[in-house]
Amino acid sequence: MAPPAAQPGQPTTLQQRLLALAQTLQFAWFIGHVTLLLTTFRYSISYLTLNYYSRWAQFSYRTAFVAAAATYGIVVFKGYRARAKSGKGQGSLLALVGDENVQYLAMALVWLFSRQMPLALLPFTVYSIFHVATYTRGILLPAVQPTATGAKPSGLSDTIGRFVKDYYDASMSLVAGLEIALWFRILGSAVLFTKGSWILLVIYTVFLRSRIAQSTFVQGMIRQVAARGDGFANRQDSPPAARNAWGTFKNIAQQAHNATDINRYVGGAQPQMQKKAQ
Repeated sequence: MAPPAAQPGQPTTLQQRLLALAQTLQFAWFIGHVTLLLTTFRYSISYLTLNYYSRWAQFSYRTAFVAAAATYGIVVFKGYRARAKSGKGQGSLLALVGDENVQYLAMALVWLFSRQMPLALLPFTVYSIFHVATYTRGILLPAVQPTATGAKPSGLSDTIGRFVKDYYDASMSLVAGLEIALWFRILGSAVLFTKGSWILLVIYTVFLRSRIAQSTFVQGMIRQVAARGDGFANRQDSPPAARNAWGTFKNIAQQAHNATDINRYVGGAQPQMQKKAQ
């Protein structure tokens, strides 16, 4: 089937289309996610070979978080520019802090300047996989090979679409589990009094508390963890000390959750569920 007729002023050749694409801010966002995936892969090789403090490993680790900060920075900037063009106000500081993209931008910068913690790379990596997939399917493939309106998508486009549809929810649950596991990883470092770990624990706790309030995937994972903990504590062969420790932990966690519920301090308004970080 012949490609759709080009509109006046639109690029017609492959080179023109790719050049036009490369000049967009969204393409820079895409390149940032690709860079994150490549550097994470390179760091993984060093990690698996126990060379995680080699020059290449450190370069890959830091570059991955530079790329992450760049991608989320682009999304935050585009949101700011869109609001400015529409004449809408930029909103309160509370609204800005409540933006998931701002939160992930802040955490990317925190990880960039903190000690290496490989687990911190994984949530960003999962997000990048899906962003690269959706951009490739929705923007890059149509630029490489335009199709007529109503034409059947290419085989590659259809494969990417099925991948995103089939694995999105499971992957977001995986991210939620990784983010919760990362909190316990930081807590372990804090208990051992690793340098800077207590400050990092406070920062990450604030971040995770926001994720609990905004993400249904994190909420679901919290319920799963609680259910497994209750199941272990209620077993007949569970040591009394373990039962008491779990009960104390649940009580402290519930009190901390209630004390940090922002709705208690802003008139009880229901939080608006945010879209996933970009």
